[in-house]
Amino acid sequence: MAKNPHILIVDDEPSIRLTLETGLSLKGFRTTTASNGREAVSLIEKEKFDLVICDVVMQDGDGLWLVGKVREFDADLPIILMTAQGTVERAFDSFEIGASDFIAKPFEIGALAASVTRLLDARGQAKGISAADDQLPDEFSRSGMVGRSNAIVVVYKLVAFAARTGATVLITGESGTGKELVAHAIHDLSSRAGKGFVSVNCSGLTDTLLEAELFGYEKGAFTGANSTRAGLFEKANGGTIFLDELASTSPSFQASLLRVLQSGEIRRVGSTETRHVDVRVLGSSNEDLQALVKEGRFRADLYYRLSVLTIKLPPLRERIGDVPLLARHFLRKIIGPGPLPHLTREVSDVLNSYEFPGNVRELENALARAVALSTGNVITLECLPSAIVEAGQTGDAAATGSDPLRDIAIDRPTMEELERRYLSLTLAETGGNRRRTAEKLQLDRRTVQRLIARYKLSAAADDDDENAEAAGSH
Repeated sequence: MAKNPHILIVDDEPSIRLTLETGLSLKGFRTTTASNGREAVSLIEKEKFDLVICDVVMQDGDGLWLVGKVREFDADLPIILMTAQGTVERAFDSFEIGASDFIAKPFEIGALAASVTRLLDARGQAKGISAADDQLPDEFSRSGMVGRSNAIVVVYKLVAFAARTGATVLITGESGTGKELVAHAIHDLSSRAGKGFVSVNCSGLTDTLLEAELFGYEKGAFTGANSTRAGLFEKANGGTIFLDELASTSPSFQASLLRVLQSGEIRRVGSTETRHVDVRVLGSSNEDLQALVKEGRFRADLYYRLSVLTIKLPPLRERIGDVPLLARHFLRKIIGPGPLPHLTREVSDVLNSYEFPGNVRELENALARAVALSTGNVITLECLPSAIVEAGQTGDAAATGSDPLRDIAIDRPTMEELERRYLSLTLAETGGNRRRTAEKLQLDRRTVQRLIARYKLSAAADDDDENAEAAGSH
């Protein structure tokens, strides 16, 4: 593991090279500079680098070209692209060819150094610097987005850049990855945040109902239209509209939506009058729209209108290390204020090894079920869905080392809280039997009963308690 990671800086502006070289050197990194892509390739052929920082646009070469060349030498070498405001769209494209991260100019050296540290730490080359120390920006915490893995940090960056533009955005990813959450974050970080955000699930609605819902309708336009009604595009005027499950829409509706995107005008069902609307459109699909275009199931012109910027959400199985953070987040959301439930070792191992085909949504639902079925503030295997337990137990659970999932409830607890948790765990192990709990804890039974009452824990009646009650009734 490198003690002084070697970083290659590529930029055609001498002042930028000097700034980066000085700032990163002061933070303990070893640096080499190049003024263009060809010079950088020559250096990479001769020396070993731990990370590359490169400008997207240079007078004597293209940063995207350099990314491709670097990937020929090392498929895993971290690459950070620096982008100006006018090259946001190109920054999105950079991830398709292998860039690891990007940062906007002008930038703060501290922010860049944090990105460098995170990427090196993920590769196991920055000893003593932990990616866990890289705090999630407040704006993303407020939006409900949770995670610190490289895959989700890239999404944070894309969301932040998308929020600065007025372009349409296509959000893709498997079901349950959080596409609507990302759409909310883009809206909340944009200049439209003070206006409305409207979400529409396009699946399961006929063309007439979907158009009536989005564009509105005039009285008598169809059976049941007893009055004139404004559509969601009008209600979202000045704000953002999120169209979910676009792959399920028909060619007829796709043509109507394309007209709105091209003209910025809508026409209520049953009306000949057009109305101008100022609405930013965000779309999503859990299917590959580009593949559907090739199959003739989705309009190519609409696809290109929607995908000016594209954000692809990673499945949970690719967000290594995020499950503990998400588990804590969902448990806090479910429980509210107060101590979090304790996860047994077996539960922790299963959640760590399970691949979650339903992604983040499946994890949240599993934890909600587990909390509902748990006793004594302890979540055991019996509380999880059987499908997760069976699949997780056949997976590769973490064999050694500390387990962050098992410790998610530990947050500098008081001695009283530790006592309560230990008692809860012991009660769970004895099935709530107070006599056996007292024996395990080597305490007097009356002391255990008093503690159970103090902490408002549940316990089953012991056999001898029942016998005593029965004897007293005769």
